[in-house]
This record gives sequence, structure tokens and C-alpha cells, in this order.
Amino acid sequence: MSRETILLVEDEAPQRLALGRYLKLHDFELSEAATCAAAELSFRSRRPDVVLTDYELPDGNSLDLLRRLRKIDPSVPVVFLTGHGSIELAVRAIKEGAEQFLTKPVDLPALLAVVERLLEGRRARKQKLLLQDREAREAPDPFVGTSAALAALREQATRVAEADGPVLILGETGSGKGVLTAWLHRSGPRADEPIVDLNCAGLSRELLESELFGHERGAFTGAAMAKAGLLEVANRGTIFLDEIGDVDLQVQPRLLKVLEEQKFRRLGDVKDRQVDIKLVAATHHDLDRAVQEKRFRSDLFYRISVLPLRLPPLRDRIEDIPLLARRLLRPGINLAESADRALTSYPWPGNIRELRNVLERAQVLSSKKILEGADLLLGAAAGPADGDELVTLEQMEKRHIERVLSREKKVARAAVVLGIAKSSLYQKLQRYQIAPPADD
Repeated sequence: MSRETILLVEDEAPQRLALGRYLKLHDFELSEAATCAAAELSFRSRRPDVVLTDYELPDGNSLDLLRRLRKIDPSVPVVFLTGHGSIELAVRAIKEGAEQFLTKPVDLPALLAVVERLLEGRRARKQKLLLQDREAREAPDPFVGTSAALAALREQATRVAEADGPVLILGETGSGKGVLTAWLHRSGPRADEPIVDLNCAGLSRELLESELFGHERGAFTGAAMAKAGLLEVANRGTIFLDEIGDVDLQVQPRLLKVLEEQKFRRLGDVKDRQVDIKLVAATHHDLDRAVQEKRFRSDLFYRISVLPLRLPPLRDRIEDIPLLARRLLRPGINLAESADRALTSYPWPGNIRELRNVLERAQVLSSKKILEGADLLLGAAAGPADGDELVTLEQMEKRHIERVLSREKKVARAAVVLGIAKSSLYQKLQRYQIAPPADD
């Protein structure tokens, strides 16, 4: 990597030499100038990362220079150095856009600290812009398709994105709840703030509390240092709690307090902390039933379900599957008609996640540019041949699960092939009364 460059503008050669030597010792590239004109020429030809400039120069002063440089690139920070400092001049310099105003003789370690802080801020801004650009280009679209169900969801989501209340996304495993959450964040007023996510499934009460609320040093055995929770990290932004139906009953009142009062406490702390978040929650559970069975608090359910969105399963938007599949393929790969027929005949218990996994496997195992139905390895589960017995979607799903379990021998491996969570597969085994493999 190239070293970061500092443009040093100083008309007194001894001071320029001393400052330059110090900066070079700390691994900076150096460009030097003794006048405003030379500084502007150097700035145009080799864009620096920071400008250090004396106030009084032979052909002007640093305020004049600052105005000229900001017209070229306002993102480069400028620091004034002067032997004739005054509060009035410092205030004027900051108002004009200078990042810092230091009086001579300059304390070199202090100057180095200022430069490093400015460079760190500049790097962070560049990284943020790069990430935003990459996310904008790579972010998956949750509305790929032409089905009526998807059109209705798009219309509802567009309205919900602008609202600031909690959002509850309902849908089966793998239906794209995380993708829709990211779209809501990007499309709403908090788009420039952080988004963090936590899958609550399988987390113990202690781990869930620590992840959400954070803890102070010594709050419990093993808490060697203080830790900020995800609520703090997401302040002014969005927090996505996937599988909120699995949140421990003892944690639910604390989560409700965050939503109603916008405050919480770290574990082991005695003071409340303010937080401003938008909550997006998701679940594949029937929360109405969970409330009736006392597994989920009714007050929390009513609070998070102010703005509900229901993601249709893939089997309810069959006409979208060919277009969605082509979006998931690598460049240069396409699908034959037989592949389209196979894809639209299959029940997709794992929804879009399973579709992505099936296509990825087919592309890895096949060297073809056009994938046929047989390349998808859906087997009989892709739909009955002409003259075969017609079966229900549930029967087809059960047969496919049994076939995959028979081949993979392990529930965890079968869940990966099916494109669903292991916990979801165990639920389906119980539902269809399928015994897990003997050696699992």
C-alpha cells in the first residue's frame, strides 16, 4: 500500500525542513510548497490526504489558499499553522472550513495526533462511501417477480419503510425476511445509520441479554471487560431480530421497555441508557398461538405487530421462480425449459434459500452453460411425470425430506441440502412423523 501524503506549505525553509523530517520519520509521504500558487499546483497534480499550511505566505494567506483548495476537493482536511494566533482568526478559519488551528511553535507530538485523527476520519469516510456503493450495487432485490402477491407486498413495504414504528415480518424459513429488512432500512429515513441483526433462535437467556443489552465488567463470570450491546451499536439505526418468537420470556419485558421508553440497562449496570432504534422483527412461528399458549407476551406481540408484512412462500408465487432463479445464477449461465418446468413443479420447503442452494450446487457440479432439469438434482421431487400419481405438496415435501435424509444420514447435513435451518427440519420431522437417522 502507498503511504499517505501530506502537503506542507511553509515559506520558511528551516521550519519546513524540521517539520518535513519529523513527518517522514513517521512514515508519511511529503509534498512541499512555499507559496499559495505552488501549493495549488501541487494539490492539483498529486492529491494529498492532509494539508498543513502556514498562515502568512508570500503571495497570500492560508484563508485564500483554503478557498481555492476546497473548490478542487473539499474532502481534503486543512490544518492552519501560525505564529500570530488569535481567537478571532481561529474562529474565522474554522468557519471557512479549516479542520484545526495550531499556533507556533508547534508541539510535534500534538501535531502528529491531529494528523492521525484526521486521516482516520478520512479513511472511515472513504470506507463508508465504498461500502454504501458496494451495497447499492450488490444488495439483493426482495421484489423480483411479477406475481400479484409480490406486487401487494411491494406496495405495503414502500409505505412501511417511511414509518418509524416496529415492523413484524412473517414468513416461512428461507423466504427472504433478512433481505426485506435490509431493503426497508435502505429505503427509510435511517438509511445512513447502522443496521445490525441478531438471530434469536437457540440463544440462552443469558447470551441473548448480553448480546442485546451489553454488560459491565464483572457482571457475570467471564465478563472480563465491559461490552456494548447491539442496541447501542444500532443507535439511530435499525435492529433486526430474526426469530423473535424464540426470545426467552424473561427477556421479553426488557425488550418491551426498549420499544416503549427507548431506554435500557446493561447487565450489571445501575443507570439507564437512552437509545433511538427502529425495530424490525421476524418469525416463522404463529405468534397468535404462542400468545394463547403463554409462550409469548401479548403486550410485546401487540407492540411489535403495529406494521406487519407477510412474505409469501415461493410455492404461492410460482410464476416468479424462473425470473428469480436467473437472478441467482452466475453471469453466462442460463436455464433450459426443462429446468424451468422442474423449478416450478417443486414445492420449495426451504423457499428462496433452498432455491439458491440448488442453483449453486448445480453450477458447481455441472460445466454446462445452460442447465437442464436433471442438472438441478431435484429428482422425483421436481414433480410427477406424465401418468404418475398426483400428490399434495405436503406429501411431496415429506418424500423429498425422506430422500435427502436417507442420502445424507445426518439431520445437519440434510438441512444444508434442503436450504433450511436445522431447527426447522426437526419441526418438519415431527410434523411428518419422520424418524431422524439412527446414527444422527
